[in-house]
This record gives sequence, C-alpha cells and structure tokens, in this order.
Amino acid sequence: MTSDIHVFTSITSNYLPKARVLAASVKRTAPEVTFHLVLSDTPPAGFNLDEEPFDNLLTIDDLAIDDREGWSFSHTVVELCTAVKGLAVETLFERYAAQKVFFFDPDMVVFGRFDELAAALDTSSILLTPHQTDPELTDDAIMDNEMASLQYGVFNLGFVGVRNDGEGRRFSRWWMQRLLSYCYDDRPRGLFTDQKWVNLAPCFFDNIRVIRSPAFNVATWNITRRDVAGTLAGGITVNGEPLGFYHFSGFDSGAQETMLNKYGKDNPTLHEMRAWYIDACEEQGQQALGRLPCRFACYDDGTPITTQERILYRQRLDLQRAFPNPFSTARGGYKNWYQGNVPASVDTSSADQPAVVIPMDVPAAQVCAGLQDWLRRKALISSSGPRRWVFRLAAWVVGIPARRDPSAAGKMH
Repeated sequence: MTSDIHVFTSITSNYLPKARVLAASVKRTAPEVTFHLVLSDTPPAGFNLDEEPFDNLLTIDDLAIDDREGWSFSHTVVELCTAVKGLAVETLFERYAAQKVFFFDPDMVVFGRFDELAAALDTSSILLTPHQTDPELTDDAIMDNEMASLQYGVFNLGFVGVRNDGEGRRFSRWWMQRLLSYCYDDRPRGLFTDQKWVNLAPCFFDNIRVIRSPAFNVATWNITRRDVAGTLAGGITVNGEPLGFYHFSGFDSGAQETMLNKYGKDNPTLHEMRAWYIDACEEQGQQALGRLPCRFACYDDGTPITTQERILYRQRLDLQRAFPNPFSTARGGYKNWYQGNVPASVDTSSADQPAVVIPMDVPAAQVCAGLQDWLRRKALISSSGPRRWVFRLAAWVVGIPARRDPSAAGKMH
C-alpha cells in the first residue's frame, strides 16, 4: 500500500464520534493511507484537525457545487451526506492525485484485511459489496433482507472502491452526476439515495468486482447466513474467515438492536461487538456531539425545515429562481412564501400524495371534492406558471358541486 490510496467518509457533525471510530480503525489497519473527512456541516466548537484521526477535512464549501444553498436545501440531511459522495471521489482523484479511493459509511469499523481491498483494485476498477451473498432460508429472512434489497438496492453503498483508471473514472463521473441531480429518498420513483442507481452499474461498466466474501460488510441484514464467532481480544471470524469490516448500521433508529435480537440473539460475539461499539463512540464524544443540529436543518432564524418544504422547492424552478437562498428569512423569504401559499393540510411529497379513487356509488359532489384536492396539489408542485393556472382553474371548476355540498370534502381518499 502507498500514499496514493485515499479513504473518506461523509457526515454531518453529529456523526463525528462514529467517524472518529472508523478513521482510527482504518489507521490501525492501514496507517499509510490518507483519510479525508467530508463534512456537510459546520465543524463543531473546539474541532482541531491536528487532534483528530483524520488527515484532511473537506467541507461542503470545498466541493464544486453550483447553487450550493439551493442545492443543499433541496436535500434532507441524510440525502445531503449521500449526494456529495460521487463528487468527493472525483475531487480526491483530481485535487489529490489519488489512484485508489475507498468510501466507508461512518458507522463502519475496519477490523483487518484492508490490504486485500487495496490489492483488489490492482485488477478491478470498481469494488462493490451486496447486501446478501447467500439466499435466505426462511420467510422472515426473505421478507426482512432479500425484499429489502429489492426495495433499497442490491449493493450496500456504505462501501465502494474506485480506481483512477478509464473505467473507474467513467463510473465515478456517472455516479457523481446522478447523485448531484437525483440523490433522493423517493421510493415511489425507484430512488433510494445512491444505492438504487448502482443497481445499473454492472449493466453500464466493465471491470467491476463484487466482493462475495462473507467477511466484508457484515451487518444485521446478512448475519442469518454468516457465522460470526470469536472475541475482540482473540480475533473474530465470519464463516471461518478473519473479519474484514463490520457495518453497525441502524444504531440511531434502533433498527440495529431490533434485528440483532431477532437474528443474533444467542450469538455472544455479535453482542460483544455491539457493546464495544457503543463504548467506543461514547469515548469519542457521542453524548456531547450526537445531538448537534446540522447547519442545513433549519432556516437562518432557527425554524426547522420540513421534508415537504424541501420537496416543493426542488420541484419548482420558479421558486428556485425567486429564492436563490431558501434558508434566508430576510423579507420573509421562502419560509414566508410557503406558509402563506401552502395549506397546512396539503402534503406535497410525492410519496404521500393519495390516489383519487372513484367508487360508483358515491355522490358526484364527493367525486369532485377528491378531484379538486388532487388538482390543487398538482398546481402546487407544477414548475410552469401556465400549468399552475390551468390546474387552479380546473380545481375551481370541479369544486363547484363540492362547494354546494360542504360535507363532501375529504371523503375521496
């Protein structure tokens, strides 16, 4: 391994303790690599890079993003940390002359075998790890794990490796552009941040290696088919192989504990690892830093931004032009416009828009009330002024019977 190998993770400041644990584990295993912290946030008070396990800090302000304020506003915090990943890979190639780049989610820990990952990029351009590498054997596990892969993505993009060669760069540039434009949790449209995009990678790119060793990217979604044994002191194995890296995904939501108790309740090794990870994060400041608000979570007056406010803003070009800095509340800003123009009862998220169902035995007034509500939603999310006017006019017209029968409102969903 040489210094042309670069590793990074992408976080907001509340994930700093987890990123410290990850970086320290990488440095123990591969001290020669350069580790970058990509921070879509403001560093917390007292942050001093010289005292951190990171070699370099890249904030979102260091990345080449057009219309940074509007672009950042259009993403939830989770989407934001994911959307910069492809751009970060390209930045490490271009700015730091990296020859091999690895991304790890901040809630991962590298226990060993990093040299094997680096060597794999000697003969491959792209490294990926799937969520599962063996078929599940029970209905519960099929529904929890295989069906989750169908919904969220075949590959777990908590890890990816890319080499700075022709095919690797074709992949990283494509991935960068897709994430800059379409890194959203919008499952009705087939999107789950970056993961669903990479389902297409084997169709588009050559020289991809899918790592099927059970010792890499071990997590609760694949422990049904992986025998994790041993101790932290004596060494941990997976199906008899030394452990490479473990993914402690779902700690904040509680999903990790739930699924561990479901599929690894009687495994002392997995519970020892969980207890160790909790202690390791606490030693790195979890209690103090874990609840820090993200710079992009609120308007500049401190009011939290809802997902619906972000979705409507990214759907309408006219709003983007009218409010180039939607975080600003000067002279009202986007916040004031939204409060004045979007009824509290209207949810503009595409995932939550109800379908219009028209049973044959309901009064026409109820049918019109449902159509009126749908047309109002379409008017709100339309980025074209003429289209909004047409939808509003149509909503007014079809709402005439509903206005004559106020009891019809809200009965069509």
